[in-house]
Amino acid sequence: GLGDVYKRQTDQRLISNFFLTALFLEDSLPPVYAGGSFLRTLRKRSMFFLVSPPTELPGFRHIRYCGCKRNERVENMKKFGFRAALAVLLWVLLCIPTWAADVLIPVGRAVGLELEAAGLAVAELDPDLGSNARDAGLQEGDIIIKVDGQPVHGAASLQEALDRSKGALVLTILRDGEERNLTMTPVERDGQRRLGIYVREGIAGVGTVTYYDPESGTFGALGHGVSDPHGNLLPLEAGTALEAEVVSVKKGRVGAPGQLQGAFQKDAVLGTLEKNTRCGVFGTAPAGWSGIPLPVAEADEIHTGPAVILSNVSGTEVREYSVEILKLYPGEKACGRNLLLHVTDPELLEVTGGIVQGMSGSPILQDGRLVGAVTHVLVNDPTTGYGIFIENMLDAAA
Repeated sequence: GLGDVYKRQTDQRLISNFFLTALFLEDSLPPVYAGGSFLRTLRKRSMFFLVSPPTELPGFRHIRYCGCKRNERVENMKKFGFRAALAVLLWVLLCIPTWAADVLIPVGRAVGLELEAAGLAVAELDPDLGSNARDAGLQEGDIIIKVDGQPVHGAASLQEALDRSKGALVLTILRDGEERNLTMTPVERDGQRRLGIYVREGIAGVGTVTYYDPESGTFGALGHGVSDPHGNLLPLEAGTALEAEVVSVKKGRVGAPGQLQGAFQKDAVLGTLEKNTRCGVFGTAPAGWSGIPLPVAEADEIHTGPAVILSNVSGTEVREYSVEILKLYPGEKACGRNLLLHVTDPELLEVTGGIVQGMSGSPILQDGRLVGAVTHVLVNDPTTGYGIFIENMLDAAA
């Protein structure tokens, strides 16, 4: 049974107090609670015993059995203990939502994502004016974050910093996540000092929301980070998630990945973006998305075989499509490539050809659990792609 069994002096004998907690699970709980944080540490056995003082059992109200004769108590415990324990456990789990905190709403909706970089990304070096920048070591994909120690917030502030400078200046850049200082002398053209480069202030596109947590108002999308064309993760300064709809689909073919083509409204803001990581983009959305919460699966609960994904490939409609998980990479720490999946749904294959750009973040469901998200497509086989474990997304969001 579940409880604080208090044994007082009975039959002229003094029996020391002790506290015994036994949890009988063995497929008795509804699936929605089977993945909760409380049960995570207790699963994989049909019976668990925890012996500890009540101060080490936060959240439980200990049930006291006292005032009965010892023999009667023992008989009653044998007869009713199991059912009473299970009933109390279920009642507590149902009434205390924090014990089921590891349940999330799988979304699958396409959204517009606008990311403003913390700096300016070097898109290209000018063939004529970029020689000084090239000689200083500046490369395409570098992100300029400071000029002479002063932060740069946009193209206008970069030009102001150049106009204030005299002679050579120091550019602080981000390359492969590391800060570097480059010294160079701008060129003069039309009365202005120029670096001889083209810069990009931010990135916008369409992606898919993986999950929403109604308890905290947080969400995760994409399952991979937003990077520049050179593969450098964009350092996020600010960003928004916008209402969007899919207006057309470029079907994927061998050697030519397809794409969801969407439209979004800049004044229809759903939420803000707060983190851009290798394992996804994360933010808050007060209104969020509706749906049925599902438990979160750990890596060792995921297996090869049938599964489904939730995707939005037309308008704003989210539909369920069948897939097959072909292979797992449990030891793989790289975000975005934790599992290999194959699209088997005839309708999705007809519409998109398989996995296309814009479907990144589509939640993967298996055995009534949220197990991960679609992240990549194989260029030589658009019906097959990679996915990320949901636990890796949540770790990155924390």
